[in-house]
Amino acid sequence: MIKTQNPQSKIQNLKSKISQSPYQAYVYSYPHKTAYRPFTPPIYLPELWTQQDRQALFLYIHIPFCEMRCGFCNLFTTVSHNEDFISQYVGTVQRQAQRMKAVLGDASFARFAIGGGTPTQLPIQHLETIFDIAENTMGAKLQEIPISVEVSPETATEEKLKLLRSHSVDRVSIGVQSFIESEVLATQRRQSTTQVEAALTRIKAAGFPTLNIDLIYGLPGQTVNTWLQSIQAALRFQPEEIYLYPLYVRPLTGLGRTDKEWDDIRLACYREGRSLLLSQGYTQISMRMFQRVDGGQGSNLPPSSPHTPSSPSSLPSPVYCCQADGMVGLGCGARSYTDTLHYSNEYAVGAKGISDILQAYIQTPDELFEYAHYGFQLDAEEQRRRYILLSLLSHEGLNLLAYRQRFGSDVYADFPELSELLTLNLAIKHEEILQLTEFGIERSDTIGAWLFSEEVQELMQGYELK
Repeated sequence: MIKTQNPQSKIQNLKSKISQSPYQAYVYSYPHKTAYRPFTPPIYLPELWTQQDRQALFLYIHIPFCEMRCGFCNLFTTVSHNEDFISQYVGTVQRQAQRMKAVLGDASFARFAIGGGTPTQLPIQHLETIFDIAENTMGAKLQEIPISVEVSPETATEEKLKLLRSHSVDRVSIGVQSFIESEVLATQRRQSTTQVEAALTRIKAAGFPTLNIDLIYGLPGQTVNTWLQSIQAALRFQPEEIYLYPLYVRPLTGLGRTDKEWDDIRLACYREGRSLLLSQGYTQISMRMFQRVDGGQGSNLPPSSPHTPSSPSSLPSPVYCCQADGMVGLGCGARSYTDTLHYSNEYAVGAKGISDILQAYIQTPDELFEYAHYGFQLDAEEQRRRYILLSLLSHEGLNLLAYRQRFGSDVYADFPELSELLTLNLAIKHEEILQLTEFGIERSDTIGAWLFSEEVQELMQGYELK
């Protein structure tokens, strides 16, 4: 029996939230990392992973280095690093990978990503080592699987892009945020439009099948018109994917330390940006993600590339998602997901908190990499909530039949409050699919937070941010 909050209470809660700004909390995964806590005793990973399907895993390697700390950023990343520290970090990733390979045994990988931070902040010899760890230590067949790497305008050099292509990287994601220099400067970010455009030109020339550009709306000084100018500037480079992120100002970030009252033009920006992208041949995949399906995929690939699609080029590339079960995370800020356990190192935003955690990671003895020390255990209810949340917030929607087949119960019996989404015009039902409406999609973060369990909400509220 699933123990959920009183349905009537949940319904009243949703009605109240829908009347407020849709930008109360940023929801991208479940449970949120601030719900993680220490495991006592630590959990032995060989026993955990033996119970998992290990034939199509997602390998993720985290690089916590950036050239600057953006004012909106609450990621686990540092600008305080030198060659010696980078060498120590990469060497620790290597040690962790060796232990994890032994933990996983006969496993295979269906996807690989390097995130951060900014992975291309690494000197080229260390970036080469990271690919070596993925391929020769972990056994990922890089020539056969999708690979995504995050870059920045400053670090997307011709030499590093060439290295990425030589290792079969087929998706590059670049955080531009805005093509208006005054807006970028207001986020405490050093970046010129000329520099951004030069980096994008190099990326296109390198022939990556998928280019993703991240943009942010709601920036200081931004207007709806300047927001649309940034989208138009991005469209000149014909990206296969565009992410439109609303600005969230969070504690301990640069913008979070100001006394500024945030002018809420975000909903207007979202609607105008969405309309523009749909008119330009993009499909909306989620509140944030838009994908072009007009033949951009693979068009720049050489004939011999292993990623050249055999199907018609009008098909979109696979949707990139790093929150799926079966994810093996390496590196200090990486998270790992099984169907019953999510685990990671501790999390921080402040410089000292990050530094302390990084030092502890580098000093970790090899044998301790065989244990999970910090995370969240998902019981039957939490597994169902996660499935609902990740399904409902995507364009595919929640498949009610698939839910019954997976969990052996009816979703409305488990969570009767879900029917309120239909009443409030937040979702519609097509046969066996519960799908968000246009109104529901723009309130994805509100709906996502509403689906959190009471336990997760209490843990998040009780979390002390470092």
